[in-house]
Amino acid sequence: MFSAFIESIIKDNMHLAVAKKQLTAEQLAMIYEQGWFNLWVPKVYGGLEYDLKSGCQLLEELAFQDGGLGWTVTLCSGANMFAGFLEPQLAESVFQAHDVCWGGSGKAAGRADITEGGYVISGMWKYATGAPHLTHFTLNAWLYKEGQPILSDEGEPVYASFFVDRADVLIHYDWDTFGLEVTASHSFSVEGLFVPANRSFNLIPEQRTINTALYYYPFMAFAACTLVVNYMGMFRKFVALYEKLLYQKSADTVWNTRKGKGYFKELDIILTTFETHSEELYTLMTETWGKESPDAISLERISELAKEVVLFIREKTTELFPRTGIDGAQRDNEINMVFRNIFTATQHALLNG
Repeated sequence: MFSAFIESIIKDNMHLAVAKKQLTAEQLAMIYEQGWFNLWVPKVYGGLEYDLKSGCQLLEELAFQDGGLGWTVTLCSGANMFAGFLEPQLAESVFQAHDVCWGGSGKAAGRADITEGGYVISGMWKYATGAPHLTHFTLNAWLYKEGQPILSDEGEPVYASFFVDRADVLIHYDWDTFGLEVTASHSFSVEGLFVPANRSFNLIPEQRTINTALYYYPFMAFAACTLVVNYMGMFRKFVALYEKLLYQKSADTVWNTRKGKGYFKELDIILTTFETHSEELYTLMTETWGKESPDAISLERISELAKEVVLFIREKTTELFPRTGIDGAQRDNEINMVFRNIFTATQHALLNG
């Protein structure tokens, strides 16, 4: 899918990015050149406007090449797609920059006090993927009016989504994980920040401001698809590296007779199940795409399948990893890096059980 030149950039920067705990300048330049942060952004705003299946295939391949890079592109491109929920004139002005990159937190925190012309927002949010290179941060904040929380008809607190400029945010450099280090998913905060009303948005199809196919598609199903293909790409890389180790060990005929043949057979069974899951997922993407009202049962199956795939990947990686020996235990060995990335990724709340 990628040229040899792009693959070389990815490979050459993989270890350096881990050491720096964020994407390198060369990686970012490549992303801007390829337009990957704008994978889902409408063409009228300068984006690539991929369909769901094609975009997810690209993200899966990125995750196969480098899990941390793929995860960052996935989360940031997923935030950039919010362009289709903004006032068109505002979206056009924001997304004209070649390096525009959104990211933030999907969990409601802090508060947004309604005031004349907008909101006054204060709070702290965790896990903003790509924090060092974000141009805008997204956040969900609980709504208040005249000092009192706004409640729904059911009596539940209500929150709204916002985006704010990088210059108005304080980044807390607290991302210190054993995998996905390069995503630099630090916390951030704002204090008493006035945010104009047109910087609030709602991620439901009825609130779209542009009529391309993506904005008819329910956001949670979209998020499940784009996220699960990262696990799939990382698992494909783990299996490829694991299989390579098995071939190296199989040169020992005694080991191959006692263990190797059984391990290869077991791996074939795992891959057959994995490919079945993959085919079903991409078929569901195709069946639900391009419709004003995608089939609810198919969308529910996407959510279920995504969780099943993540659980399968976590279990099979756990099962296979002890057989990688000292190679798998060395931090600079790629299979160790992939292992760490997979298990850090499985802590994401959306598909974790």
